[in-house]
Amino acid sequence: MNLFLAAAFVTAILVAASPVAVAQGVEVTPFAGFRAGSGFFALPTGRPVDQDIAPSIGVLLNVLFGSRTEGVMVEGVFSRQQIQFDIRTSPLDPPAIVRAQVDHVQVGGIHELEDGRVRPFLSGLLGLSRYAAPGDSEVRFSVGGGAGVKLFATSHLGLRLDGRVYVTFVDLGASGVCGGNGCLIHFSASPVWQGDFTAGLIVAF
Repeated sequence: MNLFLAAAFVTAILVAASPVAVAQGVEVTPFAGFRAGSGFFALPTGRPVDQDIAPSIGVLLNVLFGSRTEGVMVEGVFSRQQIQFDIRTSPLDPPAIVRAQVDHVQVGGIHELEDGRVRPFLSGLLGLSRYAAPGDSEVRFSVGGGAGVKLFATSHLGLRLDGRVYVTFVDLGASGVCGGNGCLIHFSASPVWQGDFTAGLIVAF
């Protein structure tokens, strides 16, 4: 857990510390909301577990390089969800309450479709996701995408509304066979998806 949080902190620092002389703006947005999807599973049994909607919290960091109309805006996100659910290791055993946690740390880009006080946007991200339950913790590659709007009351304060999708590749594999005419390679993946719906306070510098 501490190692993953350290990685999240380092990721945020690397995004924020990219050549300050070039950066034209920085936005920090702590947020809260709720998340749903097929993100949790029973680690002891390997069977899927039904998941209800649960709260999520985190922080977004945007760094603008160049002008707002022609520049590039880099985005970093750290998002956490905690939930508890009942599982059975066998049909005869009583249900056990398990508390689990999912963290996403991702970096990518964001494109604002308008300039002004109301700014709709699209985003794309790559990073790592951590699924943790008592006695087990797994880190996997993940991708994310989102859309939303920024509503600025002043040049330094605003509201950000987001809808984001995280896709974590739990099992990645490849197999192949080679012959006289070349090789045939088969790739397989088992994705796990989650949807995040959040609101946050933008503090811009």
